[in-house]
Amino acid sequence: MEDLTPYYEIMEQCIAKLGIDPKICRSDSRKGKWVLRKGSVQVTINIMYIEREDRSYCHIISPIMRIPETKQKELFQELLEINDKLFGVSFSVFQKHVWLRVIRECKGLDMDEAFNMLTRVGNYADQYDDILKEKYL
Repeated sequence: MEDLTPYYEIMEQCIAKLGIDPKICRSDSRKGKWVLRKGSVQVTINIMYIEREDRSYCHIISPIMRIPETKQKELFQELLEINDKLFGVSFSVFQKHVWLRVIRECKGLDMDEAFNMLTRVGNYADQYDDILKEKYL
């Protein structure tokens, strides 16, 4: 298994660069996981090793909204259209929720790229969550 410590350190530096103490964002449930807020959204960072792939990944996600019972087709169409305008992140659907996410292999990840990934998820999620909730919930 790969030593993930350098990637943990990169993410903690990114969180600190946002002016947030990374210690308060660390998850009690698992090493390599942080949870923080950006405006009205929660952003979760996961640095994880996938044994079956023998690779480590950086996965940054933000829950946007629960999928409504009605207007699903319209919502999914709009998410696809918005995805076309986003850079480096995308909306996805998982467990009856809409998420904004980015995932990348850790190998070669540097501070600049990690910070850009984190801020893109936070900024786009904060931009679109209220718009989509107001329109579809």
